[in-house]
Amino acid sequence: MKFSVSSSELLKQLQVAGGAIGSNPVLPILEDFLFTIAHNKLTITASDLETSIITEMDVMSDADGAVAIPAKILLETLKALPQQPVTFSINPENFGIEITSAYGKYRLAGENGQDFPQIPEADGVDNVTLPAPGLLDGISKTIFATSNDELRPAMTGVYFQVDFNKLTMVATDAHKLVKFTFTNVTSDVSTTFIVPKKALNLLKTAFSGNDTVTLAFNKSNAFFSIGETRLICRLIDARYPDYNAVIPVGNPNLLTVLRSDFQNSLKRIAIYANKTTNQVILSINDGSLTISAQDLDFSNEATEQMTCTYDGDPLTIGFNAKFLVEMLGVLESEEVKMELAGPSRAGILLPTDEKPGEEILMLVMPVMLSN
Repeated sequence: MKFSVSSSELLKQLQVAGGAIGSNPVLPILEDFLFTIAHNKLTITASDLETSIITEMDVMSDADGAVAIPAKILLETLKALPQQPVTFSINPENFGIEITSAYGKYRLAGENGQDFPQIPEADGVDNVTLPAPGLLDGISKTIFATSNDELRPAMTGVYFQVDFNKLTMVATDAHKLVKFTFTNVTSDVSTTFIVPKKALNLLKTAFSGNDTVTLAFNKSNAFFSIGETRLICRLIDARYPDYNAVIPVGNPNLLTVLRSDFQNSLKRIAIYANKTTNQVILSINDGSLTISAQDLDFSNEATEQMTCTYDGDPLTIGFNAKFLVEMLGVLESEEVKMELAGPSRAGILLPTDEKPGEEILMLVMPVMLSN
């Protein structure tokens, strides 16, 4: 089997698929890309058994067939070559591979493509179509709030709640929570599932542009498709916590402040905070917000004051500065609102203006003030 392809085009597709290859694969063949050729179309597959990426491109081929090619050496070879046509020749007896470029020949050992694990098929699935920018925006705004606690697997992914023409994405680690909703969705079903963090990070790099994403799912897997690229991932089989129960309603105190000024102030003050708790204290009264922190172990202390709009009783509340900075970093509005009830109640962070058809709500738990 022999085929020719542009080195730069092939490298681009391999870099998309390569994200699915794990650092310690359970099977040696999972260190490879599976190349399958049929009717002058090359299908590239990479997998770690949990997450798989499949992408397609046109090639000039003299026969159909399949071979597994070691990913690391192939990527390094193509990165080191300037853009040019390259020809792959595969020996059907031993799956030896010879790559020919304008500079010379490179030989490496491949494996039988038939030995590559089967990738899940989209059987018995429901479908949702949604715009790629909306999905990628939702991933960017939620994924940072997922947990790394393997003992609570549900929280290590993002919760998808499909409700006909609406998709809600939720992430929480029990200290902070993000709920992102958008309505530009087409679906015939109402259901929920949890998508792992790795798959969502790969989606951010694999999918781009203004295309439409087709999301198909069954009880076990989710299948994301856009253009020539597909991402398949095993869903997290766990019950997601009742996030609505922790979102406080009717918070009487409302703080409005310039987002970038608030974020920059928190970054500066956090330098002086205790490194274990990252606690900063917000002291709020009519028209004035004082942000302070101290680390008694090192006698470090800092205070800043900024103007704000505040409607409510004077309030002093502590938060983890790192969480607030992260949250403010993914909001896009010029001003943000904080709804607060008291020093021991969760605060709600909201943008003052949002894109049409989108809603975002962020919750952050307070760090209790020591007397």
